[in-house]
Amino acid sequence: MKVLDYGYVELVDSMGSDLTVVNAARVSFSTHKEEFEDKDEKLIKYLATHNHWTPFAHPQIMLRVKAPVSIRTQLYKHKIGMVENEVSRRYVSIEPEIYNPQWRTKPTGGAKQGSEDFMAREGAAISSISYARATNQCLKSYYYLLKRGVAPEQARFVLPQGMYTEFYWTGSLAAYARIYKLRIDPHAQWEVGEYAKAIGEIIEPLFPVSWVALTN
Repeated sequence: MKVLDYGYVELVDSMGSDLTVVNAARVSFSTHKEEFEDKDEKLIKYLATHNHWTPFAHPQIMLRVKAPVSIRTQLYKHKIGMVENEVSRRYVSIEPEIYNPQWRTKPTGGAKQGSEDFMAREGAAISSISYARATNQCLKSYYYLLKRGVAPEQARFVLPQGMYTEFYWTGSLAAYARIYKLRIDPHAQWEVGEYAKAIGEIIEPLFPVSWVALTN
């Protein structure tokens, strides 16, 4: 699923279903079901409403994500129930792709983070020119360092925060629902919110009852 200009989120693999959640909850009573029934939907809603989260931790989802470095860093802050493996520029020197932002104005009212509205066309165009000059110089310096024999693990230091990176990201249904709710919030950075939307669109069809119960 495409995100931003060059980014994406795609499903690699998943384990479990809404029935997995039900069986994980009912094992306390030494029961096991083979089919999902209407009354199981009520159980899932009860579990989510009362924060009985462990049954939702058994299903697993593996995603492949391509995101700007600074957005990857925000996603990596979510550690509980998650694990990641990322492309390493110690080993590869493929041409970096750079995110082209949709520029927004700085926050008002003394806020320390976030942004306001998207910039008007003229201001955005000027910002893009300045940004392109800076990032192009970073790329030129990167290739120059490599050409001069500098180790890739050090040459990468000059690459910008807007560079895209790719990673495998695996976690539980409970963990992804928590990430989604935090990053879909209007106060979250717009770019990371776009990734949260993609994550939700991928996971909801896999666990339709649980996902709605967890994210409402």
